[in-house]
Amino acid sequence: MAEAHQAVAFQFTITPEGIDLQLSFQALNQIYLSGVRSWKKRVSRMRNRVIKGVYPASPSSWLFVAIGILATMYMQSDPSMGLIAKIQQHLPLSLHVSLSAQGQTMLSALVFSTLLWLSLILALRFCLKLLLSYHQWMFEQHGRISNTTKVWVSLMSLFSRRKPLLYSYQTSLPHLPVPAIKDTLSRYLESVRPLLTDAEFKRMTALANSFESSLGNRLQRYLKLKALWATNYVSDWWEEYIYLRSRGPIMVNSNYYGMDFLYVTPTSVQAARAGNTITALLLYRRKVNREELTPSRVPGTNIPLCAAQCERMFNTTRTPGAETDVLQHWQDSEFVAVYNRGRFFRLWVYHAGRLLSPREMEYQIQRILDDPSPPLPGEEKLAALTAGDRIPWSQTRKQHFSSGPNKRSLDAIERAAFFITLDDEEQGMRGEDPAGNLDRYAKSLLHGKCYDRWFDKSFSIVIYKNGKSGLNAEHSWADAPTVAHLWEYTLATDAFQLGYTEDGHCKGQLERSLPPPQRLTWEIPSEVQAQVSRSLAVAQALADDVDCHIFPFRDFGKGRIKKCRISPDAFIQISLQLAYFRDRSSFCLTYEASMTRLFREGRTETVRSCSNESCAFIKALIGGESEDECRRLFRLASEKHQNLYRMAMTGAGIDRHLFCLYVVSKYLGVESPFLKEVLSEPWRLSTSQTPVQQMELFDLKNHPDFISLGGGFGPVADDGYGVSYIIVGEDMINFHVSSKYSCGETDSHRFGAQIKKALQDVMSLLSADPKTSSSSSSSKSKKVL
Repeated sequence: MAEAHQAVAFQFTITPEGIDLQLSFQALNQIYLSGVRSWKKRVSRMRNRVIKGVYPASPSSWLFVAIGILATMYMQSDPSMGLIAKIQQHLPLSLHVSLSAQGQTMLSALVFSTLLWLSLILALRFCLKLLLSYHQWMFEQHGRISNTTKVWVSLMSLFSRRKPLLYSYQTSLPHLPVPAIKDTLSRYLESVRPLLTDAEFKRMTALANSFESSLGNRLQRYLKLKALWATNYVSDWWEEYIYLRSRGPIMVNSNYYGMDFLYVTPTSVQAARAGNTITALLLYRRKVNREELTPSRVPGTNIPLCAAQCERMFNTTRTPGAETDVLQHWQDSEFVAVYNRGRFFRLWVYHAGRLLSPREMEYQIQRILDDPSPPLPGEEKLAALTAGDRIPWSQTRKQHFSSGPNKRSLDAIERAAFFITLDDEEQGMRGEDPAGNLDRYAKSLLHGKCYDRWFDKSFSIVIYKNGKSGLNAEHSWADAPTVAHLWEYTLATDAFQLGYTEDGHCKGQLERSLPPPQRLTWEIPSEVQAQVSRSLAVAQALADDVDCHIFPFRDFGKGRIKKCRISPDAFIQISLQLAYFRDRSSFCLTYEASMTRLFREGRTETVRSCSNESCAFIKALIGGESEDECRRLFRLASEKHQNLYRMAMTGAGIDRHLFCLYVVSKYLGVESPFLKEVLSEPWRLSTSQTPVQQMELFDLKNHPDFISLGGGFGPVADDGYGVSYIIVGEDMINFHVSSKYSCGETDSHRFGAQIKKALQDVMSLLSADPKTSSSSSSSKSKKVL
């Protein structure tokens, strides 16, 4: 309890002689410095509100407008066409008395200048919104750019000259449009045609036509009304009904993971790796709070993406409810929560108004590792509550964590900036079985021991005994690219900016008088311990069923693919279709995640990668058609995939529109056989590409071993595969494959081998093309999204 006494700023004792007041100047100083830091942040926020409020103009532009107006008036001209005189007539009577006629004219001119400046800003922002609403540039062929697009590029360059803050573009981003219901149904029927027999397709077409002519238009009107009122007609329902209302475990089913470098570990000292990682994450948080991060953009362009998902990155927790969970976000947090050997700690990361140095972070982490105290009764496996079903966790939280030490300790975890696990295992590509160790590494990050990660936190960092690291992220608050951006910055800052001493320790000064990390206390009754055991049993069964396989593909990468004048993503997606067909002897509904962050508060849309064109290519290849015919069909499939991806990005997807129509039907209490069937279709192949967004942070030329493994997720369907991949540099693609052992038809290692073979076979086919071979050496590779 020593640290609790130190936190008291003053004490008083009533004695016969009077009141004996004892002040703790150290505690008062801490309170003062904390207040100063808080006020600095408030001032910074106010400043940023002004700067982003006038973007693409600048606050200083007001001065130029005012000087221009005053200079024009000095030359005996009235630029306001009588408005300044009108403003002067309506000035308050007190100003007429206190100011001279010249002063009144000057004040009126400044008021007019301000109004003119605000009008110009509104006009500029409206123009910027119109420019950002133009998406035709995506669909134009390389080298055949229209005059409209050329003018648009010039105007975008003009509007992007000023360096923006993180949220400068937010109010200028267009709203996600609601597609015409006829177009969505037409695209849906086209997407399922290769998966259905003629009779099944005829039946589905009849269902779609019946839906369009009856209930569909009614639901569409309600959806358009919501689109007029809401910032984004999809995102709030997507967050609530896809994530927060799920009553099953979020571990494996929703949460996903990110991995460390593949070949290197910057230090083998666990406390040091934790110290640098915590520092890098908090430096990123500082950049987010100050809006110093450059907004993410469409690769190869200056087109901004929505940054709304950054707002809840830190100090955020998903709290369970009886019917729906709730995302709770706090404005700031000066501590992180740490788990080690069954014990929970609160680690303060600020001292005397400053962020602790990496060396001090390491020192504090080492204190936790050296702490010999055992876990309290029921403490060790308490986090299993976050890994099991949501309703028991909600009931237990309400009954046993609403007051006393349990509430205080739970608040410390939920209000923490993020959660850290100091794992007592070693992970990574090591030893005599590096491939198998990568699989175990993935499973450890995905679910761990089911009780040593706090799965409700926005993200949890894992630092292993040998210095390897990784993260587990909760999915409802943001999508993988946002977390990947954070993780890229963290890895690069850790390895290249902060660095380590020769003996593997953190750099920086060390103040040894820091108060020790605070051990959290619990009073866990037997009924809670029983529920922990039940939740752990549910989570353990889920974790044991996950079959993960991670493998780096080094035969070639995007460099060689682009020489074939093919989009790398299309190449991989069609190869995945080929691999699945060879694995299961059939085609399946395939999910590829695409972003809709060209729109305000946009999240994701589905690209249905299994198309008529891709199936035609695979049938031709399997059926032994000529290589020329197979290449022709492959290029048609590639072009079709790129077009599907572009349509999804620009708001013309299928699944989010149908999902929202289904939600409206539930609100109205009406049943739609068509929507019910569409929403129940299983995604047996769920895929996602992890984008590399900050390659400039990694010097792969001088440090080629500092390659990220990317991350992955659990299988979406019980009888399907989850595939995540990351294209690293020019010569490597890393794959993460998951499935379930309980399904006799799936095998992650077998499917991984099929993916390798499919990639090699497709490349062999394209490399044999004489047109590609002759032109690849002389022509520049085509840039494709």
